Amino acid sequence: MLTEGKRDMKKWVHVFILSSLLISCVPKLEKPPDLEIAAPQYWTSQTETIEGTIAQWWTDFDDPGLNEAIEAALNENYNLKAAAARVDAAVAMARIVGSELYPQVNLGLSGSRRKQNFVGFPFGESSDGVPSVTSSLFGVSLNVSWEIDLWGRIRAGKSAAVTDYEATIADYIGFQLSLVGQTAKAWFAAVEAERQVQLSEATLENYRTTNAQVHRRYRLGLRPSLDVRLSESNVADAEALLFLRRNQLQGIKRQLETLVGRYPAGNIKLSSSLSPELKPVPAGLPAEVVRKRPDLISAEKRLASSYARVIESERALYPRISLTASGGTSTDDLKNLLNGDFSVWNLIGNLLQPIFQGGRLRAGVDLAEARELEALAFYAQSVLYAYSEVETALEAETWLAEREKALQTAVDQAMAARDLAQSRYARGLTDLIEVLESQRRAFLSQSQLLIVKRQRLDNRIDLYLALGGDFMNAKSNETTLFRETPSND
Repeated sequence: MLTEGKRDMKKWVHVFILSSLLISCVPKLEKPPDLEIAAPQYWTSQTETIEGTIAQWWTDFDDPGLNEAIEAALNENYNLKAAAARVDAAVAMARIVGSELYPQVNLGLSGSRRKQNFVGFPFGESSDGVPSVTSSLFGVSLNVSWEIDLWGRIRAGKSAAVTDYEATIADYIGFQLSLVGQTAKAWFAAVEAERQVQLSEATLENYRTTNAQVHRRYRLGLRPSLDVRLSESNVADAEALLFLRRNQLQGIKRQLETLVGRYPAGNIKLSSSLSPELKPVPAGLPAEVVRKRPDLISAEKRLASSYARVIESERALYPRISLTASGGTSTDDLKNLLNGDFSVWNLIGNLLQPIFQGGRLRAGVDLAEARELEALAFYAQSVLYAYSEVETALEAETWLAEREKALQTAVDQAMAARDLAQSRYARGLTDLIEVLESQRRAFLSQSQLLIVKRQRLDNRIDLYLALGGDFMNAKSNETTLFRETPSND
């Protein structure tokens, strides 16, 4: 026959089981963005048509040195390692918040020894003086506390923490994408700077050849001293520009080495080419491809998290039901700790209903709703920025290609004019001013051609970043960012 205490304990076990069933019925709180932005089915900027896609977009440049630099950046960049640590912190936070759904169990072990004196009590005389007694007390206990999430407040908090974690993963992937873009741009900037140094060296050599010719003709009395001074000035300007170009090259190299996690010694080896054959952009890229972008995924997840925070703050207004139970043994003999005859137990149920807290809980709801509106506006603006970045990069593809063609023509004509002017000057058919002007034009056009080639590469990088990594459709190339949800095991 069951004792009264055991009947009570059985009843509370039934309450625990029923509460667990109720909690399991609470749905996961994640609200899709209530937002529609009218977007075209295809990009408005037209491009050439090709078939096929690429896996890793930076391999499109066919530069082994660039591939090595990007691999080093992904493995060694310290800012990326810090972003990975933030993901770990988000996982831990989600597990901390989710732990409130489960009972909190603690095991306690206590022991005490006490001596008590009896002064003034008629217990008779003691040979040792004041009569006293010494006692020992040992105890072992198992304490359980649990708040029953009847209204889903705790589950809403966990849902918010999990979506924050997923947003942090998207931020991490976005940082990886940004780091790859920065590394690629720094690489091509360094290659361009190195080519600018080579161009400045070749130009200086050409100016020195002309200067020697001017001096020779001056000594023969064929040219005035003005030609000598103009020629010397031209050489000095070329030398100053060469020093500037070399300094710029070292600075860019050090920036690149910092990105790849190396000591900035300025001695990284670069590729000699700045003219990789860029593959045409596929025509009719679907506008929905930007849904791959990690920043948009992060904004969407944070919007869902803000909605869960609203639910959490609203449910904080409801009553809270909690259960506290403890059981164990208490004895004055250590050997009886596991003896059921010395068992003790305690079971308490609490119902807490907030009544007046100076408006704190209501203000919490208002705060959560305001942050939800903020997240929605941020998401909408992020989508518009994404569309704008893609359209801008697509449009720039066309104009930069045309500009490069025009500059290539300018280089060819300027080089031919320079050679003709130098030949005519050697035969005494023209003045030095025409030679110097033709040399200046040839140098500037070659320098501008190097710049626009690098700008085309930068723009292609911007296009990859704007599309979230490559030209593939978001649906056909969907990447699972959130493979694992933080558990509380």
